[in-house]
Amino acid sequence: MAAETVVGVDVGGTKILAGIVARNGVVGRTIEVPTPADDAAAILSEIDKLTGELLKDGAAAVGLGVPMNLDPVTGVAYKATNLALENVDVAGRLRTRFGVPVGIENDANAAALAEWRLGAGVGVRTLVLFTLGTGVGGGIVLDGRLYRGWAELGHVVVDADGEPCQGSCHGRGHLESVASGHAADRAARKLYGDSSDAHQLVERARAGDAGAVAAITRIGHFLGIAVGSLANIFDPELFIVGGGFGAAAGELLLEAAQATGRREAITPADARLRVVPAMLGDEASLVGAALVGFEALDGER
Repeated sequence: MAAETVVGVDVGGTKILAGIVARNGVVGRTIEVPTPADDAAAILSEIDKLTGELLKDGAAAVGLGVPMNLDPVTGVAYKATNLALENVDVAGRLRTRFGVPVGIENDANAAALAEWRLGAGVGVRTLVLFTLGTGVGGGIVLDGRLYRGWAELGHVVVDADGEPCQGSCHGRGHLESVASGHAADRAARKLYGDSSDAHQLVERARAGDAGAVAAITRIGHFLGIAVGSLANIFDPELFIVGGGFGAAAGELLLEAAQATGRREAITPADARLRVVPAMLGDEASLVGAALVGFEALDGER
């Protein structure tokens, strides 16, 4: 039984979600805690606690999804844009402490892996996933294989010399600065006051409020600029949009992204370009992290 489950740990900008996950992606017991974003030691301590607690259920390995770019050989995590983590061997720490196989992947790469194998991307050979949450992540499947590089799609420039990017990023006009949950928070505050946030923006858009509709459409427009550019590079069969804000904003966001993406894509990608919602919801990165854990268990990486 132990070899049939692993612990998946999804480290996010606002929460850490850990759970027992089977090979078919079915999620069992989960534990969720707020992310202590400004304290590296506290983040690592929470990961240790959650992992240790869930390993008691008999899981045979651990898979981590972290919002960081990774060294593809050593697995050392270089730097998180929205967390106080830098140059840390998160997976190595857990291997040493718990004595089980541990795999690690960028959280959005992990989500792309999950959506490709078990979600909206089943059956396609090339896809691009965007996760719109605290920041914007991305993952790419190329010709039937997950691209294991950085795939920092949130840091594609979509507005030359535009808004400063967030967190520790020093760029301007990146997709993350105009299409994340934080960008939606800013739009809500501008429309409705300092106490407003992305949740209120989405609620008002669903109710037909013209200002909220325009704000989410604009976010979708910027997402579509990235979609069109990536279509011209990879010609994916599918663009998938997930993450907390991406799922909440729904069709209004996706329709704008597809329209702009088709405008920017060259023929014949323009006519066949599809932007669809993720199927695995909030559990995509957790399930993807678990799949990375199974890879470690099976000696694939």
